[in-house]
Amino acid sequence: MSNYEFIMKLALERGFYFPSCEIYADAPAGFWEYGPRGVSIKNKFIDLWRKELVRRDSMMEIDGSQIMSKSVFVASGHIGNFTDPIIKCKKCNSTFRADRYISEKTGENVSERALDEEISQLITKYELKCQNCDGDFGDVTRFNMMFRVGIGPAAEEAYLRPETCQTIFVDFARVFKTMRGKLPLGIAQIGKSFRNEIAPRQSLLRLREFYQAEIEVFCNPSKLDDLPRFEQVKNTVLNIYEERETVTQVKAGEAVQEGILPNRLVGYYLSLLNEFYSKTGIDMKRTRFRRLSDTEKAFYASIAFDFEVETSIGWLELVACNYRSDYDLKGHSATSKQNLEVIDPLDQSKVLPHVFELSMGIDRSLYTILEHSYFQDFEHDNRIVLKLKPYLAPVSVGVLPLMNKDGLAEKAEGIFADLKQDFDTFLDVSGSIGRRYRRLEEIGTPFAVTIDKITMQNDTVTIRDRDSMQQKRIPVSELSNFFHCALQDSK
Repeated sequence: MSNYEFIMKLALERGFYFPSCEIYADAPAGFWEYGPRGVSIKNKFIDLWRKELVRRDSMMEIDGSQIMSKSVFVASGHIGNFTDPIIKCKKCNSTFRADRYISEKTGENVSERALDEEISQLITKYELKCQNCDGDFGDVTRFNMMFRVGIGPAAEEAYLRPETCQTIFVDFARVFKTMRGKLPLGIAQIGKSFRNEIAPRQSLLRLREFYQAEIEVFCNPSKLDDLPRFEQVKNTVLNIYEERETVTQVKAGEAVQEGILPNRLVGYYLSLLNEFYSKTGIDMKRTRFRRLSDTEKAFYASIAFDFEVETSIGWLELVACNYRSDYDLKGHSATSKQNLEVIDPLDQSKVLPHVFELSMGIDRSLYTILEHSYFQDFEHDNRIVLKLKPYLAPVSVGVLPLMNKDGLAEKAEGIFADLKQDFDTFLDVSGSIGRRYRRLEEIGTPFAVTIDKITMQNDTVTIRDRDSMQQKRIPVSELSNFFHCALQDSK
């Protein structure tokens, strides 16, 4: 099996994530749910995101509506531009996303922004037929991926948001005013977005309902290099991938000086993002910031980098880093007839801010962390270990009585009750001690506490380390302090 298949099996068997409505035959594709282990690691990932990005940079966080008016998406351009090319078989009516179908059948890289005529020419060139019935395809058409909803008895037209950032844009003026903002101002939001994908696939990697963590940095376009805190990150090493098809390892400061990055503001936020992911357990040697070509960029972006990570199924985009200029505020200002200009308090100039965006896919990030943490230990009975960072592990401490007699089980329950007040703790009393260790290792638990007969004599327990499998005894009274220090040191 591939690493993807191993992670998929582990996720299903250990409660990380699973298909929605899976007991029903008509369950729609592209909807997945987090189980108890998945919820735990997701929440800890979000806590780390808040600590390393939002609080570090004194950003403001909001929580906006998931259903928004049609006018929002007229202004944003999604009504007219948020489409994918599709082709439909004339014979069996099977529908396919055109760019991906061509790429999969021919190996030729086709942009989703390719013109319909170009796609039609490729279908003719390669004499492509329907994979289901060998029928011919009709004309290339466009499919808007937004979910339309009707509000109230009159079914007033509205849409589930396809990205969380539009809430930030329409709320910007109020947040800036009420919070006494000053540029550059980062506004963050975590929540669900919805896209009616034509062919959702590969569990968390392409969903119709998914989590995003988005940051929109509102800035004065005349002061993109006026950012003193860039000095904090100028020595951060970034992997930059451009059209030369090679990765350049360069410090952020040098990348700005050499024109690899357009300005200090972009360099600063790419560096913050890089430092954040270095703390998630992802192998940073297998990451890159890929600069997108004009044919690859989103319709609203003037400069775009994708933060990508190499996995067993190829390079995955985890974060879209887009310089959106004034596209969004200008569009909302024109459509709403509201003036969204603000006063820059540093020089009292009136400005319509530009925006630099870090749009993070949480689900994809979590999958990548699981895959990069997956380890098969051939030296020790092929044990499967998730070498998660301890502060991301869904269970921090496992409590295991060596046997369920002689008072060991009762003692274990008491220790479990004490530890669970401060740590994510799991009590496991069934099966051999070796098998219980293995179950904890498979979900990434960094520490196991074993209660044995010696515990009953001198009130000490054995602590077993997940990665080294080394054990040491400490008094029960010192357990809480030990785990506080161990989990803090791991950050």
